[in-house]
Amino acid sequence: MPGVASGTLVFLIIGGIGIALLIVSLFGLEFFEIGSGEGGISTEALAGFTGALGFGAAIANELIGGSSPVLVAAAAGIGLVAAVPTAAFALRLGRAADRMNTDATPTRNDLIGALGVVVTPIPANGYGEVRVRVGGQPVKLNAKADSAIPTGAGIFVVAAPSDTSVLVEQTPHLIEGS
Repeated sequence: MPGVASGTLVFLIIGGIGIALLIVSLFGLEFFEIGSGEGGISTEALAGFTGALGFGAAIANELIGGSSPVLVAAAAGIGLVAAVPTAAFALRLGRAADRMNTDATPTRNDLIGALGVVVTPIPANGYGEVRVRVGGQPVKLNAKADSAIPTGAGIFVVAAPSDTSVLVEQTPHLIEGS
């Protein structure tokens, strides 16, 4: 039955092209952007369409025993039925990801006013280390203070001379959860 093997092989190659397009889109390359804005078709949607068409038709071709051109065409039609909703889903998912709101990247100004704890003692007019939370994430920074501050003491960030160092003052109580 050369028709079954050759039809399935062609469909598998089409599905493989869909995977290749998906890999291209994962690297951010938009070679196949058709149209622009909300009406355009993305590489991800084209990859979803091509992959579902090829693999869906290959499965259908094997299940129905596509030994004649009519059966191979029927398998292609079944692959097409699988491809359209897959492409629509990929398009909607890609657009949703493009419009997703994200928080701004924290800057050194976000460090000012942060509460934290000393993890390496800070000598008078020297550097130690503190742990503070910025954007909900713990960050360890080099810290300088006017007077010595022991390990475990709570601190308040007064200034941030650089992205990795801060000027701190000791707080009267240990800061929990820093």
